[in-house]
Amino acid sequence: MNLLEVKGLTKRYPGFTLDNVSFTIEPGYIMGFIGRNGAGKTTTMKSMLNLIKKDGGEVLFDGIDYIANEKRCKQQIGFVNGEFNCYSRSKLKTLVNVTKRFYDEWDDELYSHFMKRFSLDENKKVSELSAGMRVKFALVLALSHNAKLLILDEPTSGLDPISRDDLLDVFRSIISDGERSILFSTHIISDLEKCADMITYIKNGRIFASTDIESFKSGYLLVSGDEEALNDLLPRLIGVKKHAFGFTGLIRAEDEEFAAGCRTAPADLESIMIYIEQEDADEKSAL
Repeated sequence: MNLLEVKGLTKRYPGFTLDNVSFTIEPGYIMGFIGRNGAGKTTTMKSMLNLIKKDGGEVLFDGIDYIANEKRCKQQIGFVNGEFNCYSRSKLKTLVNVTKRFYDEWDDELYSHFMKRFSLDENKKVSELSAGMRVKFALVLALSHNAKLLILDEPTSGLDPISRDDLLDVFRSIISDGERSILFSTHIISDLEKCADMITYIKNGRIFASTDIESFKSGYLLVSGDEEALNDLLPRLIGVKKHAFGFTGLIRAEDEEFAAGCRTAPADLESIMIYIEQEDADEKSAL
């Protein structure tokens, strides 16, 4: 059974529509949620959790309808929405004492474990924490009630590389029992390469791909060559960058035969996203 199932999620705004978004997450997986700014990542997460009213679609958590069982489902979900900025004059322990009352399975031992791991002092005020420390504290709150699903919106954006790497280790340990899963959006694609099993890529409010990372990457190849080769390959290219010595671009792996005489290499996740988004920008500029 899927831990999370999103079916046809739709939200309309003037000038933007989250259009029929669907994807699933099984227990025991980390899914990265990617797309450029404004693609619909945050809107998707907030619509899923009923933080904004959706216009259509269905969300199932652990096999039950989220909206009809919202209170029950929230007991099993941890949500972190960017940087923690509220109650800046309060001490961390005060916020914890309030928060824990809402969760039936709050675990004080787990809370103490993560406070120590993230080097947080519960006697400090929120205003005394750095941006990175605020993110860590928000994560402690999300991790301390034995949630089966963590939904994280840019959780690593305020952290230095060492802290990010430590956090990714935490993510991997959380799902190691095969019962919990994580959905997190990020612009730091290297984080996904290190820890995510699956990827959901949203583009202009629609799901472009939702699959395992290796399958997604294996569907593309980086290609480079001289200007003469570019003219022959241009109809097959997904985004292209010209330079003094020729070009670099992206093709589908199934089109490799058309790249004879060019240099090809496996595509990394970041390059794929850059070229796909460039293709979209090029199409718009041509209109």
